[in-house]
Amino acid sequence: MAESTPDTVVYVSNSASKEIYVLAMNRDSGELTLIEKTPVPGTDKPSAASMPMAVTPDHRFLYAALRSDTFPASSFAIDRASGRLTHLATTPLQDSMAYIIADRSGRFLLAASYPGNKLTINPISDNGIVVEKTTQIVADRPKSHCILVDAANKYVYATSLGADTVMEWKFDPTKGTLSPIGPGIIQTRPGAGPRHMALHPSGRLLYLITETTDTIGAYAIDPVTGTLTELQFVDALPEGFKEQPAAADLHMTPDGRFLYGSERKTSTLAGYRIDPEKGTLSPIGHFPTEKTPRGFNIDPRGRFLLSVGLDSNAMTVYRIDPQSGGLSSLKQYPMGHQPNWIEIVDLR
Repeated sequence: MAESTPDTVVYVSNSASKEIYVLAMNRDSGELTLIEKTPVPGTDKPSAASMPMAVTPDHRFLYAALRSDTFPASSFAIDRASGRLTHLATTPLQDSMAYIIADRSGRFLLAASYPGNKLTINPISDNGIVVEKTTQIVADRPKSHCILVDAANKYVYATSLGADTVMEWKFDPTKGTLSPIGPGIIQTRPGAGPRHMALHPSGRLLYLITETTDTIGAYAIDPVTGTLTELQFVDALPEGFKEQPAAADLHMTPDGRFLYGSERKTSTLAGYRIDPEKGTLSPIGHFPTEKTPRGFNIDPRGRFLLSVGLDSNAMTVYRIDPQSGGLSSLKQYPMGHQPNWIEIVDLR
């Protein structure tokens, strides 16, 4: 039986079984205890490949987007005492979404659609429910895969895996609309397949992982204009791997010292140290993880990395070495079918 008042809660989405595992996390040991399994309603079909989630910055609401039928997004209230989820409503989105995120005010849900080749923005009502009518749809962005909002709620960055571009936008937090910064795109290498991104806590840097070449790029962010300037790209593949890679997720420790990327063909995590002055990357090493690691995340104190396997139906918790950034496996936990997305929330 889980403790009734956990300090930190982990949410894991399971796309094939259409449920969210709610787990209490011990901040010191990384130990997890299952609190409940919350069903995600809206369709009788599995959520193809993934079920992205987003949490509002005030940790009051969680959203989960199914990727079949009418592409319903479920709005849940987070109980601040127990971490349990209460389903509030189900809202159809405009397409199958690979990525969703709430803006910094918690008033808008931004989404990227890989099969629909678009970005969308939906309002969020005062009671935390996603509103169906969009404030904006950005079409013709091939294989859009990720969308991020900066800490100031001023700039938005998104990837077009099919066009090999990173998009740069000004965000209007009142209207919930985007306008391009200059040309609005940064070109990556042809065929790189830009997929997921991570913003540095300093606000000065953005990192990008490319799916089809498994490289990780560092970009400087201009503090005045929000524009990106490429600093570096590093190869993230394990030595000796010669096949077509399938890189997936990217996260960094909250202090901005270490960055990690996942690769699904080799089922590995690649670790990097971030230069505090230059923002450039130096390798820590590769670490074996769950089979087909589509998603992982890092706890708010940067002590633990949690990685799920789409094809292992399990999650492993790793301790992050505070000096080297190296990962050491602590314990594996069974999950639902096709776990793929992790959100970690401090309740207090």
